[in-house]
Amino acid sequence: MALKATNPTTTNAWKKLQAHFETIKAQHLKTLFKSDTERANDLTVKWDDFYVDFSKNRITTETVNLLVELANELDLKDAISKYFKGDIINATEGRAVLHTALRAPKDATVYVDGENVIPEIHEVKKKIENFTNAVVNGDHKGFSGKAITDIVNIGIGGSDLGPAMVVDSLQYYKNQLATHFVSNVDGDHYQEIIKNLNPETTLFVIVSKTFTTQETLSNANSIRAWFLESQPTEAVSKHFVAVSTNIESVKAFGIDEENIFPMKDWVGGRFSLWSAVGLSISLALGYKHFESLLEGAHKMDEHFKTADFNENIPVISALLTVWYNNFFESESEAIIPYTQYLNQFATYLQQGIMESNGKSVDRNGNKVNYQTGTLIWGEPGTNSQHAFFQLIHQGTKLIPTDFIGYVNSLYGNKDHHDKLMSNYFAQTEALMNGKTEEEVLAEFEGKTMSKEAISALAPFKIFEGNKPTTSLLITKLTPESLGKLIAMYEHKIFVQGIIWNIYSYDQFGVELGKQLAKSILDELNNTSKDGKHDASTQNLLAFYMNNC
Repeated sequence: MALKATNPTTTNAWKKLQAHFETIKAQHLKTLFKSDTERANDLTVKWDDFYVDFSKNRITTETVNLLVELANELDLKDAISKYFKGDIINATEGRAVLHTALRAPKDATVYVDGENVIPEIHEVKKKIENFTNAVVNGDHKGFSGKAITDIVNIGIGGSDLGPAMVVDSLQYYKNQLATHFVSNVDGDHYQEIIKNLNPETTLFVIVSKTFTTQETLSNANSIRAWFLESQPTEAVSKHFVAVSTNIESVKAFGIDEENIFPMKDWVGGRFSLWSAVGLSISLALGYKHFESLLEGAHKMDEHFKTADFNENIPVISALLTVWYNNFFESESEAIIPYTQYLNQFATYLQQGIMESNGKSVDRNGNKVNYQTGTLIWGEPGTNSQHAFFQLIHQGTKLIPTDFIGYVNSLYGNKDHHDKLMSNYFAQTEALMNGKTEEEVLAEFEGKTMSKEAISALAPFKIFEGNKPTTSLLITKLTPESLGKLIAMYEHKIFVQGIIWNIYSYDQFGVELGKQLAKSILDELNNTSKDGKHDASTQNLLAFYMNNC
């Protein structure tokens, strides 16, 4: 059954929220805390090893209740059920959306076209486990009999961003294999990767659902040519494996069918790291840690499915985005992890969130008359504090910010970790409270400055505060806790799409540029003379062709 399609702005709950917004929009967070001594407790969710504090957001318990009322009026519960059951909720492409099934246990049942897909999922997982163990233990050797030392993942989009982010985030848990990622079709990129590799000890993982993606196939073919400069053709089968559905094209490339890891079209690329696309994760970390990652995601799935909306971390997070985006007219969200390990996390979420919900047509096929999607950006703290926090603190834009922190460091350096986390706590407090004129003037007491100089300088030191933040505190960065965190944001994306009445799981917007690029490439290769372009593009092409 299809998802229901209701313009959210026509609901009773939306009208109530608009009226509520008018009463709360000017209230300062400091006032809200003073007027409600239980606020910090009432607006915090404690679940498993997650402590999520929503209290520094510009909301009250009434706001949350009205947002939940909106979710109920739009029948979010029914949508969640269809999401997990395998209904065709990606209606524009006629597909289910079942990345959640990839982390479900063996005894689960999820049907697609009348067939329970769980047994096949676990067959693929067993294949990943066996292959991982063979490579890591040195049983799978290269053509010359040497053990594998390096893994190169060749993919783009979700076939790169997810695995690359997870491997980087969990490098503390890595085994002896060095892992590299090639994504950009820029030839300089793959050349930099391969220049220090030994072809005799390198395993290449080509990740392409259709085995036709231009960037991935260009890189794979160029790397294969480099490989064959020193190795015989029959060596390809020992050093190249593929994650794909296009069995014949993969075999034509020279890859043994036993080294092809399948994936399904009900797994969207940006949600595919849980599938065979995660092979490079398994190889880099070992299968046990890959399995823990999936188990963590499954735990968040269960929380999302079963928790009341008022205590549901992904639901509240998504509803807050709607609150800021559609009522405060905030356009972006910052994600600031206070760990260097998550330095690729915001980049990963940019694809997941902006490719999913960057839509301007609703599920009825009508142009929306409200804002959808948010701009996602961020860097780890404390680096980000010395880069762009000035804009969040004193700029003219309202930027809701997620702060992600860990109670325990991995190497146990408490001195450094205390300094790191003191900044985590201080920044959310500073963003909330700001600094008043009275506080600024008090800082000048005892200083040898004239009243005129103080009066002139004081306005620049005032912080209005009232900047919303959500604090996520997690006990420790582990494969399991990272799985929970990623799944949390996945479900947040889903809820946003339901509320905004859009289809989150197609991405037609990325296709037009690809189509034009193909025709322009034909022109650059002198196989076509029929290119018709605007004057600007024509001039750019002429300058390029005349100077390359």
